[in-house]
Amino acid sequence: MLECGEAGENLVNSYALVTYIPEPLRVFLDDLRLGLAPDCFPQAHVTILPPRSLKVSPAAAWEQARSVVERFPSFEIVPLEVEVFEARPVVYIAVGAGRAELIRLHELLNVGALECEEPFPYHPHITVAQELTRDRVEELARCARRKWAGCPHEAPFRVESVTFVRATVDNRWIDLFGCDLAPGA
Repeated sequence: MLECGEAGENLVNSYALVTYIPEPLRVFLDDLRLGLAPDCFPQAHVTILPPRSLKVSPAAAWEQARSVVERFPSFEIVPLEVEVFEARPVVYIAVGAGRAELIRLHELLNVGALECEEPFPYHPHITVAQELTRDRVEELARCARRKWAGCPHEAPFRVESVTFVRATVDNRWIDLFGCDLAPGA
C-alpha cells in the first residue's frame, strides 16, 4: 500500500541512512551522474544503511539510529578510483580512508528496528551510475574515470552528519530526519 507524503509524493516502505557529500564536490558528482544517467535524480551521498523496509514507525527507527550516530565520532572519507561491481551493473567511486568507520557504523546500526538481511555485503561507495544494461557498463565506467580524473575539487570530505531518507515510487528520496555525529579527532 502506498502512502502520500506532504508534497503529494507516493511513498514506499523503503528507508535508508546516508551522508550527503558537501559542496563543491557534491555538485561535481551530481553533474557526473547526470552525464552518465540523464534520467536519474542525483544527490551525491554515501549510503550507511542501504534501503530497507521497516516494521516500526519511521520515528522509532530514527530514534534508534540517532542514539548511535550522535555518539559516533565524525571522520574523513577519501574517495579513490572509479570501479564497477562484479555482481551488478553499478559504476561507483571506491572509498579509501573512512571505509572502516563506515563499516563499523553500518554494523552498529543494522540491528533491532533497523536490522535487514541485505542482498549484498555492505560495501561503502559513491554511486555514479546504476540501473544499467551490461553492455553499457564498461563504456560508462571509462567515461566516469576520465571525468573523475579531471575533478577540480579536493576529494576528501568529513562525515559530520547523516540523514534518514524515504523512497518514493519514482525513485526519489525524501529527507525525513538528520543529526550530527559527535565531534571527531
